[in-house]
Amino acid sequence: MENLKDFYLFKNLTSQQIDRLKEISTIKEYKRGAIPFYEGEKPKDLIILSSGLLQIFKTDHKGNRVVLHIFYPYSLIAEIANFENIPYPATGEFLTDGKLIHIDYKIFEKEFLKNSEIAFTIIKSLSNKIRHLEHVITNDIILSSTARVAKFIYEHEEEFQKFKKNEVAMLLNITPETLSRIIAKLKKLNILQKEGNIYKVVNKEGLKSLFE
Repeated sequence: MENLKDFYLFKNLTSQQIDRLKEISTIKEYKRGAIPFYEGEKPKDLIILSSGLLQIFKTDHKGNRVVLHIFYPYSLIAEIANFENIPYPATGEFLTDGKLIHIDYKIFEKEFLKNSEIAFTIIKSLSNKIRHLEHVITNDIILSSTARVAKFIYEHEEEFQKFKKNEVAMLLNITPETLSRIIAKLKKLNILQKEGNIYKVVNKEGLKSLFE
């Protein structure tokens, strides 16, 4: 079992509480592209991302994906579905190989949610997700396609180099053709430079100026 005490939610638990948590937890490994849960499914476990990158997306009436968030380890995933006893509001898909810790939620709720520190940390986690959703909405409404691409590269250069163009385009809710045009523009502005099969940022301030 992963070291649960490394996860911020459990850092103040006693050794006995950690041992009990391990008893009601399992680790599942997923390959890139695996979908651990679909929108509309009923949750059974509290889920923690312990390795890999997991994207959360919804599908519009035309079948297009709208990416809401990319999660990094260690993160609580879709916990609102557990707390509200509702189906998952979106679908999760691994962008890389990864692992999830599945905790039996009924037992967790009964034995651990009475802990005030855990409850407060969960509230903070939910607040952060609300702020991020507001950020996503603001980006799609206010920022141009060029600004959104520049902001993504500025904040996630490693992922930009690792992901395929169509994956980055999907994350930003733009077409791959639009992304290619913007990358060419950034290269012409001497903000990006191609080295082998990847693009590196050579003018970070110039990149930042495009979205601030």
